[in-house]
Amino acid sequence: QVQLVESGGGLVQAGDSLRLSCAASDGTFNYYAMGWFRQAPGKEREFVAAINWGGGTTYYADFVKGRFTISRDHAKNTAYLQMNSLKPEDTAVYYCAARRTGVQSTQPISYDYWGQGTQVTVSS
Repeated sequence: QVQLVESGGGLVQAGDSLRLSCAASDGTFNYYAMGWFRQAPGKEREFVAAINWGGGTTYYADFVKGRFTISRDHAKNTAYLQMNSLKPEDTAVYYCAARRTGVQSTQPISYDYWGQGTQVTVSS
């Protein structure tokens, strides 16, 4: 069972950038699709971005298009979420997830493994 560990969250000001990392415990990561989700207080977990196993196909929620970029490094067993032009409404706990099928999905229920989350706070 692969384990996922997120890092890179923090407190930033509006307009700043952050890069989140999601490190997987072993190389099976390379066969899984990866997704990033977020959950703000009092709200449901929502899809942010996803990437297929090979890294050639990505998908984004409309509210992050043009600002966030998902990527992966197979050699490092790590997925990334580059977040630019951050807004206060981006404040949430961000989670990475892995899906065994290798094809990306926007639905949390379709992911098999989850990290513990990392807090991102954007001040105005």
